[in-house]
Amino acid sequence: MNKRLVLVVLCVFACCSLAQAQTASGTLNVSGTIQGSISLVFDNDVAGPSLTGAGSSTATLPFGTVGVGVTPGTGVTITPGTGNYTVSAPFDVKVSLANSSSANFKLQAQLANPDATNTWTIAGNTVTSASQVTTIATGTYGSDVSQTLSVQIPNSSTATSISNQINFVATAN
Repeated sequence: MNKRLVLVVLCVFACCSLAQAQTASGTLNVSGTIQGSISLVFDNDVAGPSLTGAGSSTATLPFGTVGVGVTPGTGVTITPGTGNYTVSAPFDVKVSLANSSSANFKLQAQLANPDATNTWTIAGNTVTSASQVTTIATGTYGSDVSQTLSVQIPNSSTATSISNQINFVATAN
């Protein structure tokens, strides 16, 4: 009986080993290059008007209707001057950095189109279409930095719309 039991056990083991699945193995090598990146978005400033497109790199700052004696919209200021008035509004710029050792950034601005009538300034710096002007020399990454856009308009200007595009470039220092 012991011989039969041993024979049955050996048969079971032999059948089990024949029923096992076939296997294979391999190795996947992975390589890549990490590249540093910088991004810029416009955000609403708590004291300014609501930007259309806030949180993106393409936004619109709405001055609304402006003029001497006009009550400006929320977050917009009109300051009378001698022969002119200045329309101002703050907005925020947030520059973020990834995979770089840069400690800070420089922000520059330039008008897309010439404006021979009005004077445009950002953070007190005159902005023209001729060349870029630095509005932030050493900005901090990852936090909103307030900038104020001002447009000085002569009182002699005819009733028309004010429109231009300001191109911003953030450069890692």
